[in-house]
Order: sequence, then structure tokens, then C-alpha cells
Amino acid sequence: MNRLSQSTSPYLLQHAHNPVDWFPWGEEALNKARQEDKPIFLSIGYAACHWCHVMAHESFEDDETAAYMNEHFINIKVDREERPDLDSMYMQATIAMTGSGGWPMSVFLAPDLKPFYTGTYFPPVRRYNMPAFKDILAGLANAWQNDRHEIEKVGAQVIGHLQHQTKNNISEMLSLDHLEAMADSMTNSYDWGYGGWGDAPKFPQAMALDFLLQHNTLTRDPSPQTEKISKLVSHCLHSMARGGMYDVAGGGFSRYSTDKFWRVPHFEKMLYDNALLSRTYLHAWQVTGEPAFKRIVEETLRFIMREMTHAQGGFYSSLDADSEGEEGKFYVWTLEEIRAILQTESELFEAAYGITAQGNWEGKTVLHRALDDSSLAARFNLDPEAVPALLGESHARLVAVRHGRIRPGTDDKILAGWNGLMLAAFAEAARVFDNEEYLHVATRSAAFLLTALRPNGQLRRSSRNGTTTNAVFLEDYASLILGLLELYQTDFEDRWFSPAVELANEMIAKFNDPAGGFFDTPLDGENLLIRPKEISDNAVPSGNALACEALLKLASFTDEGHYRDLAEKALLLVGDSALRYPLGFTRWLSVLELALRNTKQVAVVSDAGHVNLREILKLIRSEYRPGLVVASSISPPPNTAPPLLRDRPLLNGRPAVYVCEGFVCRQPSTDLEIIRDLLKE
Repeated sequence: MNRLSQSTSPYLLQHAHNPVDWFPWGEEALNKARQEDKPIFLSIGYAACHWCHVMAHESFEDDETAAYMNEHFINIKVDREERPDLDSMYMQATIAMTGSGGWPMSVFLAPDLKPFYTGTYFPPVRRYNMPAFKDILAGLANAWQNDRHEIEKVGAQVIGHLQHQTKNNISEMLSLDHLEAMADSMTNSYDWGYGGWGDAPKFPQAMALDFLLQHNTLTRDPSPQTEKISKLVSHCLHSMARGGMYDVAGGGFSRYSTDKFWRVPHFEKMLYDNALLSRTYLHAWQVTGEPAFKRIVEETLRFIMREMTHAQGGFYSSLDADSEGEEGKFYVWTLEEIRAILQTESELFEAAYGITAQGNWEGKTVLHRALDDSSLAARFNLDPEAVPALLGESHARLVAVRHGRIRPGTDDKILAGWNGLMLAAFAEAARVFDNEEYLHVATRSAAFLLTALRPNGQLRRSSRNGTTTNAVFLEDYASLILGLLELYQTDFEDRWFSPAVELANEMIAKFNDPAGGFFDTPLDGENLLIRPKEISDNAVPSGNALACEALLKLASFTDEGHYRDLAEKALLLVGDSALRYPLGFTRWLSVLELALRNTKQVAVVSDAGHVNLREILKLIRSEYRPGLVVASSISPPPNTAPPLLRDRPLLNGRPAVYVCEGFVCRQPSTDLEIIRDLLKE
């Protein structure tokens, strides 16, 4: 076993038996490169990455290739999920040098860490119009010995580009008119044929859909544009939920669709996708009341509880695309298998999913709806409302059989940032659905994160088997703060609000950039070539966008003006970029809209066990109210309660609701109809 055997990352552990003399990123490897004057081969990937597995099998498990790598290079493996700072920095370099990026990312560095050659997957022999990995190794080893000047020249150019990229230009604050124009741009570029944006591969754009839902809700005035947005959101959510990318049998979403129809997924399942998408479907259900959207939320959260939850409460990072060496084998079916499992119910199921002997992918079938409920009901003379339950019974039988198959690998490390996103999803679903099981999952998760990932009071990004890494990043703080605030607004326990404030103050101290916004790495973090400051939203929201959102919400709870000042200063970073490419900044757009509009704060005070309190909370939670913050306590509130609750007496001994904007409150009321009107004003 090589040096990776002591790692906390399942991805690194997958390579612990390679004949390559791998190092984890750290001073031992970097010092060795400097002392021996050798270039570094930096390989960055993640556990659920299909092509990472392919390159490992073809090249890193090959003795001859490994021997050459060991002789001429210092070889370092990095899990992009544990070290998003390294991944972001060298991905920018890879895109700058090659025009594209992806994983596995293959980067060759000088000992001073400057990249001089980059790429992604390389085959063992020349194919796919790509050079062989062995040829690249030989060419670069020769260049290192005989053309060092050119290597240094390239490295200097790339670093100059990266340094320029991190200098964010301050722009004017965007307006509501700008938001309207960007929403219009997004609807005009939408794929009305199959749903989503762009061609294959097609990624779910949960943050874009959430922004459009929020924008429509806050706009309030019906218009052709708001009607068009409503149709877009519904069309996209239904398109993705038909199957393929969505696992109709077991719940949960895969990373992306390999085609433009959402039919054949790349089968890996990531925690962050399911966190973001479940909240989008939740908000869509609140707006539309469509039962299908609620079902998707429930099935997705059930999948997370069943397959991606740690015994003590954290959430795992991902499920692999592969099992038994084949991509998707765990999820696909043959016609014979379907008929053997479902027997008399098979005919209905075959029609629903268009199942044939030929299959729809490599001779097998990826379940993807061919007929909707009404068409299926008409063909089989059924009540359309009975169809979901009948198909649900068949799904359950398939899942029971699937549990007997060899499972894809699970990346069971627990990441603070991604867990914060899923904590928020469970906490919000718990109060919207009034679901005690979801609340239990959320409270266990929060308690776990505040202990296992906060040893000695210091937040850490990653934990596995009781061991944490030393690194932590902006997105970890911001995501966890937002998750804790969602949980506080569900059960109103101050044990979630107090650490949210503590973490926010730590975040400001560690990450704030006086020029505006926040760095991705802490002030006391590792000294890299640059201090990264990513502002665009990618597969997960930008740490800066999340930090802005967290500070705006805390400003609403506390009336601390410096929280809002920092958020508004950060919002100036993205104006020009968002106008050019709104789909790359959709979480920012949601945050910006909340900053521009006068969103409400609600303070609810009550005496112990008053029966009217539950009805009041039910009313507040009965609609999708983006930006609303709610605090509640028995009167008088303890010192640990949000300042929003201070100096809020009961009303004639009864629960009182204070509806405020900017801490200026209307007359308190106990009347549900008056409260309803105040919330709608």
C-alpha cells in the first residue's frame, strides 16, 4: 500500500493499492519535489467519477506506467471534494490552457506549484483523438530536462492569468429591472422541447429554477412574463422527474443526463444535487399544489435517509455510477426481469415506461416515462388518480429486488458544506409538510455537524470514521449557517440560532476581503499560488453567494447593520458578470432580489402551550414566502433568542404576531385573518 492508505478520503483510498507512489497533498510531497528537482503530476478527481476509475485501471494500475511515473515525477492525488481550493485553482488553469475541464483533472506542476501542462482523462494508447498518457509522460519528462526555460515561461503566463481572474471588478448594484431582464433572458434560452438549458450533456439547474420561482412569487403582479415563467418551471420539473436522471424506482437524482431528453443519466448521485433539487420541488409544490412535486420531494428525502445517511446523523457525499465494473448496472433492467418481478402488473408498467426487449440503453432499460398518468389511465380504463399508487407499488417491488444487487460504492465522507445544504432541505420540508421524521433527521444532522465537524470549537470541512481534515472553506461556514437558520425556523430552538451567529462572526474574521466579498480559504489557511475567490455558481452555489444570503438573513434576525453592509458590498462583485451570463449566477440573483426587496420579519411570542400558536405557525407556513424570517419564543424570550423577539409582549395574555420590515413593525395581532393580510401586504 502507498501513502494514501492513511487518508480520510474514499477517493484516495481507492488508489492506495496502486503501484504508483502516490502522495496526498502536503509538505512531504512538495518538499520532495523541491529537493529532487522533479515535476509534480497532480491528479484530481472524486470517488463517484467514472472516468477517474477508467484512467486508474488503464494507467495507474499498470506496473510499467507506474514505474515511469515514480522515476520521473512526484505523484500527488487530491480529492476535489476535500480540497475545492486546489480543484478550483487548477481547474481555472486547465480551462485557460485547453479550453475545457473535467475530471479526472491531470495537471503537471513545477516544484513551485506553477502548472505547465494540463488535461483531463488521457487514454493508455492514442485514441479518441487524444495522445497516449505514456507519451505525455515521456514528452514532459524530456521537456523538464531539456527545455526548462519554456516550462517556466508557460507557468508564469498561467499564474498571471489566474491572478488576473481573482481581481474581481466592482460594479454598480443591479436593480429589479435588471433582474426582470435576466429572467426574460433565461426564459428565451430555455429548451421548450425537452426542458432545461443547453444541449447534451444536460445538467439540472436547480438554482435557476429556484430563482425563477422566487422572482415570480415576489413580483406578484400577473403578466404574460410571469405566466411564461410558471410554465417553464413546471415544464422543466416534470421533464426531469419522468425518469432517467431521476430514479423513479428508488428516488433521488443522478448528476446529469448524457442526452438532451433527460433519458440516460450519468448514474452517480451527489448529495448536493439532491439537496438543491428537493428544495426546488418543495417550493414548486408550495406554489402550484401539484401532488407530483410533493411526491418527488418525499421520494428524494426517503432515498437520502435510506442510502446516504450516517448512523449518527451526517449525510454521505455520493454514490458511484459504477458497480461490478459497469456504469449503471445497479439501476437498469431487462424486459425479462421486469416481467418476472411484476408478473400480472407488468403490462401496465411496460406501457408506462415504454419497455421493450431491445431496451433504450445498451440493450437494457433505463426507466423513463413514455405515457403520462392520464394516457395510461385511458388505455387501461383506470382512474388517473389511481395510477401513481399502482406504479408506486411496482417501484417498491423493483427496489426490493435491487437491494439484492451489488451496490455502487458509497463515498461516506461527510462534508460540512454539502451537509449544510441537505440540512436546510430536511428542515424546510419538515415545517412545510409538518413532518416529525424529517425534523428528527434534521436535528440529528445539526447536532452531528456541530460536534463531529467542530472539534475543539473549530469547524472543519470533512469527517470520516471519526477523523476530520484540517482544511475548511467559505462554503462550509456559509452552508452550515443557512442550514442552522432553516432548522431554527422549524423548531425555534436557540441551540441552532446561537451557533449560527458564532459561525457567522468566525466566517467574517477568517474570510472577509476588505475590497468586497470573501475569499474561499481562511486567513490562516495554506499559502497557495493565489488566494482563491470564486464568485460564479457552479454545481454548488458560490461560497460568496451563500455567505451573502446568510448575512442578509442574520441581519433580519438581529438588526446588526454590519451583516447587511458586508452582504451588499459583496453583491457589487457580480453585476457585470451576471448580466452577461445569468445562468452562471442564479444563486446570486436570488440573494440580490432579497436584498433589493423589503422582505418581512415575523416575531411570534406566546405563553406555554397556547393552542392558537400552532394555527398561527400553520398560517405563516401555508405559502411559499421567499426571504421571510420567523422567530418564535415563549414570552419573555431568553437572552439566547434572536433580537427580533426582544421587547415583544403578549397581547392581552394571548400569542402575538409582529409583522415587520426592517425592524419597523405593524401593530401586533392575534387574529388569523389580520395576520394573513399583513403577510400579503
